[in-house]
Amino acid sequence: MIVAEGLEQTYTSLGRPLRVLTDINLTVEPEGFVAIVGPSGSGKTTLLGLLAGLDRPTAGRVALDGQDINPLDEDERARIRAEKVGFVFQNFQLIPTLTALENVLVPVEIRRALSGGAAKGAEERAGNLLGRVGLGDRLHHYPAQLSGGEQQRVALARAFANEPKILFADEPTGNLDAETGRTVIESLVQLNNEERTTLVLVTHDTELASHAHRIIRLSGGRIVEDPGSRPG
Repeated sequence: MIVAEGLEQTYTSLGRPLRVLTDINLTVEPEGFVAIVGPSGSGKTTLLGLLAGLDRPTAGRVALDGQDINPLDEDERARIRAEKVGFVFQNFQLIPTLTALENVLVPVEIRRALSGGAAKGAEERAGNLLGRVGLGDRLHHYPAQLSGGEQQRVALARAFANEPKILFADEPTGNLDAETGRTVIESLVQLNNEERTTLVLVTHDTELASHAHRIIRLSGGRIVEDPGSRPG
């Protein structure tokens, strides 16, 4: 479960405060699939970063899987993310010197470094995930040898490598053409259903958003539409 209460975010721009988010309140139930939509500059990516614990709010609180992350220091936040969270980014963010299989194993190694313990069966799971997104014959290819759609599918497999409870995705089809984007959407939705993950994504892609159980619309840093909201 994800809970956000009274979230606000203000930055300083040219010496003046710039409020990006105002009074954000939302709850995402376990295994929920939420799409956050809205015009550019509405605060979507900022909200995603706060929910994922990548940034700290100016005001308000966020709880991930029952854990209030506000009081945690950066090392503790990193450990929570390594144990419970997966990420998919618009720009793939694969390591060019690693093969597809090695890229998928990166979060496993990070988790092992932060939390200790062996990752039994990690390589087998990584290969299995790549096979499930249609890349079973690309395990030992480097990113430069893969198309954009294939790279994003490697990124999807990587996001699920640690069996996260929560997955955050920021414009996962934003750099892809429509046909390739559909392939990535199919892979994302299928993996998410099979892994029973809580999924929160930011997107301008109406086809991707249409798969969500709930669509939250932002405008001017505020939630202007949320069918899952509860009366206060």
